Amino acid sequence: MPVSTLANAFCEGDACSMTTETPTRHEGKVTSLSWIPSEAIEGAQRLAFDSGITHYDPPPPSEDLDLEALRAADRFRFANELRAWIDVDSSGRVTDCGYAGGGLMGSTTVRVAGLHHKFEAVQLPDLQREPEFGDGWVRFVQTTGGRTGLPAPRRVRRRPFIQWQAPLVWTTLSLTLHVDGRVDRTLTGASRFPRHWVYDEGGTLSHKSGLTDFKDWYRQSFGRHTPWGDQDSEALVTAVETALERSLSARVMGGSSKVKFGRFPAGAILTKQGDLGTEVFLVLDGVIRVEHDGERLAEYGPGALLGERAHLEDGARTSTLAAVTPCRVAIVEADQLERSDLQELSEGHRREDQARY
Repeated sequence: MPVSTLANAFCEGDACSMTTETPTRHEGKVTSLSWIPSEAIEGAQRLAFDSGITHYDPPPPSEDLDLEALRAADRFRFANELRAWIDVDSSGRVTDCGYAGGGLMGSTTVRVAGLHHKFEAVQLPDLQREPEFGDGWVRFVQTTGGRTGLPAPRRVRRRPFIQWQAPLVWTTLSLTLHVDGRVDRTLTGASRFPRHWVYDEGGTLSHKSGLTDFKDWYRQSFGRHTPWGDQDSEALVTAVETALERSLSARVMGGSSKVKFGRFPAGAILTKQGDLGTEVFLVLDGVIRVEHDGERLAEYGPGALLGERAHLEDGARTSTLAAVTPCRVAIVEADQLERSDLQELSEGHRREDQARY
């Protein structure tokens, strides 16, 4: 939705006059991509996925994002592309601004008895807030999403007691453009399912949603419990893991290692400073906090690999790992991974939070 010229909003009395000056245009973009990892589905709903009737999604690329190619390959459920611009005159005053971009729904392919059918999702109207003006910046906020392509029956309290419509999915993105050309991007709200990844203007992965909650989404994400009603769900956002962590994660989950899986409620202690331990933890879902001598040092989300320092040093945990949210983790003995990789991983952690764990 383009925004009309705003020059008059920045004029005082008769001091405003039209000029022929050509303003400088600053543009920005932020994109969220939403997909279904295998660990995100729980309960009886896994049957359709595990039997091959429908499918999980492989992780999207971490760079060189190509929405149309991924959509054609049925690699995501929906995307939110927020693009915006501002025009700035020589005095640093915003004279005009506008939105571009919007939502892009994917599809769901169902396969039964050798046949397959593609169910198209239903996109709801994009919600674009009026631009917010600050001291040297303009902020744009956009919500996109809709109804997933495959009907999802669930019990409800009123007649006909079965709801066939699937829950709604969405993300809310914020893009702040500064008059000096700087751009700030963030994911401010999102449905509790599926997984949401955020990309910068160059198509490089920059942030992730930290928690998926399939049960809450399946039961609650209808009507007024959505941005098209009267509420959004705050997004819990975490930083992106390193390329080394992505490589190690693929190795852990690829079947070459003996892996155990654990679930921890919010507040649970995975490891306690001073205890002996030889395991490392791959975060599949949720957020885990690192604490050292009672000080909170950092929080990590899906894709992070934690706990390697005990194996590399004297076997004792030098920090505590605590679950900030309900968490799902993959647990593997550290000696199943290359020591040189773990040493490189630990150096990255040491630089980030200046503590050993």
